[in-house]
Amino acid sequence: MHSAQILTRISVLALGIAGVLACGQAHAAAFQLKENSVKAQGRAMAGAASAKGDASVVVNNPALMSTFDRTTVQGDVTAIDLSFEFEGSGYAASGTPLQQPLTGGNGGDAGGVSPVPAMSFILPLEGGFEYLTLGAMVSAPFGLKTEYDDGWQGRYHALNSDVQIIDLTLAASLELGPHFSAGLGAVIEHSDVTLSNAIDFGSALCANPATQALCFMPNPITGPFGPQKNDGEVSVNGTDTSLGFIAGLSWRPTDSVSIGYAYRSEVDHELSGEADFTVPPNVATILASTGQYVDTGAMAKLTTPAVHTLSATWLATDRFALMAEASHTGWSSLQEIRIQFDNPAQADSAEDYSWGDSWFYSVGGEYLLNDAFTLRAGVARDDSPVSYPHRTPRMPDQDRMWYAVGLTWNATENFSLDASYAYIDLVDTPEIDILSSSRSRLTGSYDGGANLFGVSAQYRF
Repeated sequence: MHSAQILTRISVLALGIAGVLACGQAHAAAFQLKENSVKAQGRAMAGAASAKGDASVVVNNPALMSTFDRTTVQGDVTAIDLSFEFEGSGYAASGTPLQQPLTGGNGGDAGGVSPVPAMSFILPLEGGFEYLTLGAMVSAPFGLKTEYDDGWQGRYHALNSDVQIIDLTLAASLELGPHFSAGLGAVIEHSDVTLSNAIDFGSALCANPATQALCFMPNPITGPFGPQKNDGEVSVNGTDTSLGFIAGLSWRPTDSVSIGYAYRSEVDHELSGEADFTVPPNVATILASTGQYVDTGAMAKLTTPAVHTLSATWLATDRFALMAEASHTGWSSLQEIRIQFDNPAQADSAEDYSWGDSWFYSVGGEYLLNDAFTLRAGVARDDSPVSYPHRTPRMPDQDRMWYAVGLTWNATENFSLDASYAYIDLVDTPEIDILSSSRSRLTGSYDGGANLFGVSAQYRF
């Protein structure tokens, strides 16, 4: 009966916080979101898989749940204020006799402010199960949000990109001795992806020998067809729910040293949904016989990467602690996004990513000011998986540096509040030089960065 009550409490909590996240905006402008712990954020994520007292270890290292001796509920939310502004130019029908400068503005600020919430629950068992600790957490481990003004220069490459990935993690930790514990969890991952861009039907008609003559009637200047004269749009949305797992180890050789290792598996998604085409009326008449560019079902495969994390925490004194962490993300699992349409007349649409694996390194520290307040700070290097030949307006990413500070207020013996601020600075200027399938070439650079504002609350029963 006791076990049934425990499982009921966990299930109700998990479903409740999943509903809260589903109604929110669980996305940001970076594909990998580390913002699941405000406390760790104040250390630039150093020690996230080895430091005690943070309920987000349900997903950062489930083995550490065994260090909790009281039922704990924690809620975190981080507001990501991201900015990406483009400066550059390009050509439509690049490399053809009809080449012309791209029209439109710079797209505005492609970023914005997005909240990323997380909620976690840890339950140490009693009696014959006292060596077992259960946990549940809802988080957003990956996300992407960029949005450009309609009609901007890079419209043929990207308009809106919205990737929302939400995890429900159910985990257990087993204490194997006074200094060692192991954890394992199941990840139920829901993905919702929307991608849109403009289509230069004019350039496509001019490049097709069967319709090329239309671009010279009566001439390329005054004719009704031609590059940038016949813009349409496509928006593709797909969703999927799939399974993965997490595992972790925690070794605490002394009271002052904690070492953690965590692994998060790849999760394979087969996104299914709809493709919505908007075609100018004069172009639709020409394409009617082909059966192309009509609304249809669509499918795409997406694999979120595996992540290995090694973390360490050292209590140098009764008041001061040092943390360090390194994580490896297997982004090489994402080589392309290929959209396959149910309409047999519509050819696949593929975007080449060819990303490489990446590393994240961080160091940080905490200082116990008094019984009520703890101060923390940290710095991190976050390498981008995106190389210059594959950088796109959907994600004009670059290597980044994190600079973070944080504060804990122990309001009572059972209740504490955390706050953090982190500034993310791009190491170098992201530059792009990309050619679309309709031969729209966009070149230029981005000015960007992000501010992270986090708050969290933890209650221990």
